[in-house]
Amino acid sequence: MFNKILIANRGEIAVRIIRTCKKMGIQTVAVFSDTDLRGLHVARADEAVLLGGARPAESYLAKEKIIEAACRSGCQAIHPGYGFLSENAAFADMVEKAGLTFIGPPAAVIAALGDKIAAKKLAFGAGVPTVPGHMQAVTASQEAAALAEKVGYPVLIKPAAGGGGKGMRVVDGPQELPSAMHLCQQEARKAFGDDRMFIERYVRKPRHVEIQVLADQYGNIVHLGERECSIQRRYQKIIEESPSTVLDESLRGRMGMTACNLARQAGYVNAGTVEFIVDENKEFYFLEMNTRLQVEHPVTEMVTGLDLVELQLRIADGEVLPFKQQDISPRGWAIEARTCAEDSSRGFIPSVGLITRYAAPRGEFVRVESGIHSGSYINVFYDSMVAKVITWGQDREEARKRLVQAVNGYHIEGVVTNVDFINQILTHPAFIRGELSTDFIRDHLEDENAKIEPPAEHLHFMTIATTLIYHLRKNLVKGSLLPLRSRVGTVPPSVGEQQYVVKSDGDIFHVRLHKEAVEFEWVIRVNDDEYHVKTPPMEFYRRRLKLKINDEVHHFRLRYAGNFIWAAFCGINRTFEIYNPREWDLARHMPPPVHKVLDNVLECPMPGLVVDVKVKPGDRVYRGQELVTIESMKMESAIASPCDGEVDSVLVKAGDEVETGKVMVSFK
Repeated sequence: MFNKILIANRGEIAVRIIRTCKKMGIQTVAVFSDTDLRGLHVARADEAVLLGGARPAESYLAKEKIIEAACRSGCQAIHPGYGFLSENAAFADMVEKAGLTFIGPPAAVIAALGDKIAAKKLAFGAGVPTVPGHMQAVTASQEAAALAEKVGYPVLIKPAAGGGGKGMRVVDGPQELPSAMHLCQQEARKAFGDDRMFIERYVRKPRHVEIQVLADQYGNIVHLGERECSIQRRYQKIIEESPSTVLDESLRGRMGMTACNLARQAGYVNAGTVEFIVDENKEFYFLEMNTRLQVEHPVTEMVTGLDLVELQLRIADGEVLPFKQQDISPRGWAIEARTCAEDSSRGFIPSVGLITRYAAPRGEFVRVESGIHSGSYINVFYDSMVAKVITWGQDREEARKRLVQAVNGYHIEGVVTNVDFINQILTHPAFIRGELSTDFIRDHLEDENAKIEPPAEHLHFMTIATTLIYHLRKNLVKGSLLPLRSRVGTVPPSVGEQQYVVKSDGDIFHVRLHKEAVEFEWVIRVNDDEYHVKTPPMEFYRRRLKLKINDEVHHFRLRYAGNFIWAAFCGINRTFEIYNPREWDLARHMPPPVHKVLDNVLECPMPGLVVDVKVKPGDRVYRGQELVTIESMKMESAIASPCDGEVDSVLVKAGDEVETGKVMVSFK
């Protein structure tokens, strides 16, 4: 086995690989950019090598620097993780020519399967069902328009040289195609250095199901079951699970056999994933094969008990697969949620900054893969994903409930994350029923809010948590002042039932708190409903709260500002105003605050890099017209005009770094 390997990646996947290497007694060398100096992967590795600047081209995509670092450090192999150079055939070839082992498939296989058009032709030749579309790459909008007419709208534009959702867009009609083609090519050029695209028919409401395969150097190939990855936004997976609710044993067997046959046809070696879409008639079609470890590999590990990174290392070192297909028997259910630094309440714009507080969820059958800690800095140069939370259960519902509670207790401050948006999905009735498709978010959620009202019970639980914490904090202050109280002619504080009125987003709750004789136990009425609540002896004045309500444990995240308490629970986040009955009579007559929105300037909604400025002073523009394109966390976003008017001045240019709130364009 290798004595030392270099990990050509960063963040949570680098930390994940380091963990397995430590278990196997393999030393690790991390690489980092100057902005990742205090990265968790740098701290966990045995050695670390600085590559260069923050931009990926200067560091994590710098092939020669990475190979030089591996040779200089005495490494025998390089693990590419996922993203960056993991599916770069030229890099794999350079690694082998330098006398090192590339922990992944051979360069020729990466080239054949990494090119989506070549992979589709290979699948077609192997008899694997493929989505109708054109088999040739295109680079010109006119040619793409002609092909789209031939294939039939709606169509999907996809990059020929890569995956991961970068450079993909659905086009419903010919008028949308030129703009979509331009944006897709820009994203693909930045992500993969290749702007060739291809066109295929867009299948409505498909389910995205992938098969994990392992192949050794001696022709032995097995599959480890499927993962369902249908919950996506902008083709980026958000929640993955294994097994899938749509597959029965017959379909599972056929898809697994098809994936293994394709891998065998391609001469595949190491870990890989064959991705399919499944339509409403349970017909499946080949999408692509990812020639690397997948982000969502932990759900397969949780149900099979296997360590895929260890198996990757053993296969790369020339070992034979230690099991056959009949030896693999997945058990239970696992679900993974990706935690990303993005603000779902503002159109999922990236969130950057210093992580000031960090507390990951813990518990039995809860696993967190994280690349961050308190003090980590999230910047615009890399992917928005910062961590993953994975839970296991005997069945899907047990795994889902564990994940809901784990995400409820995931505490990250300093940047905005999508943890509440994740829980909006996990607690949605359609998700609970397993009614999934890649259109799930579009069909069931608007921005960060579900299209259904939150359950009354969940609002009651949040009311209990906020009122109880307010009551106890207030009593703590009173208790601290008792030594200063005059003992002549005074009455001890009341210990009977306490009443409060709680307001949140127009909802009014009347709350009665009654302390039981047993320590830490309460009977609490919210409107007409009664709850039995047990509080922990400590942790009451922190930002996370754990309560047992009617014998079930629940976790809440809280922030305090006097009698205003912000709470997050099961995807709902609200501010609760808490008053005693006398205070409420005065507070309810106060007018609501007024927020004025400027419409004579275009402000940058997110930190990032200016890619393109499409207007100049004197141009007439209309509301909704795209004026500036911003790149942040590997994704491009077009920023639209807030008004009809004439451009007065343009204050940015291509290549500028901009922060949130920066005025980019002003109007007369």
